[in-house]
Amino acid sequence: MTGRLAIDGIYTGYDRADVLEGVTLTVEPGRITCLLGSNGSGKTTLIRSILGLTPPRAGRITFDGRDITGLATHKVIAAGIACIPEGRKVFPKFTVDENLRAGAYQEPSEDVTRARIAEIYDIFPRLGERRAQLAGTMSGGEQAMVSIGRGLMRAPKLLLIDEPSLGLSPLLVKENFNIIRKINERGITVFLVEQNVHQTLAIAHDGYVLSKGRVVASGPSQELAARQEVREAYFG
Repeated sequence: MTGRLAIDGIYTGYDRADVLEGVTLTVEPGRITCLLGSNGSGKTTLIRSILGLTPPRAGRITFDGRDITGLATHKVIAAGIACIPEGRKVFPKFTVDENLRAGAYQEPSEDVTRARIAEIYDIFPRLGERRAQLAGTMSGGEQAMVSIGRGLMRAPKLLLIDEPSLGLSPLLVKENFNIIRKINERGITVFLVEQNVHQTLAIAHDGYVLSKGRVVASGPSQELAARQEVREAYFG
């Protein structure tokens, strides 16, 4: 099994100010690892560091043993990391089917593309029923499914999911998190970046808490749920 992400002592910032200060964490293969943190904690900067959008000034990022620190974004994606961005960001004037195909734009085989689309419709039957519908006319929950499905079209080793609960009703949040669990059960490693503490820790195996650019707590999700550092990171 592959999909191991290791971040070792990275410092990342903008201009002269560091946002991340010595962040170290590991996403183990086949597991759901979460990164919890409130607004301004540095979660977005960490995602940008992994994807090569804002390369670290110091430290190292490896994926399956390969150094990807500062690698161009398309090369990070080609290595097997797919990112589901915050706010879903579907192509609103594309149909569901066209959105999914956009996720497989580098796949030369039409047979492989069709097989992956069929698998996505197996995971998300609702999308299969609406494959010809424009994504921009769908509900927030349905757009979230399209976004996740598009990310899965590359058959990634690691799925990096940014704030999947953002803007969704509690019912849809629960549904989305159940979907993430099912995806992980298919063997895909998941790195889940979230603010929703309870829902996230309920499905994650391991977790880290980021506060003011530093990891302030880490461990199995059940232990994190009861720790003082978690409460302090969220409630001051």
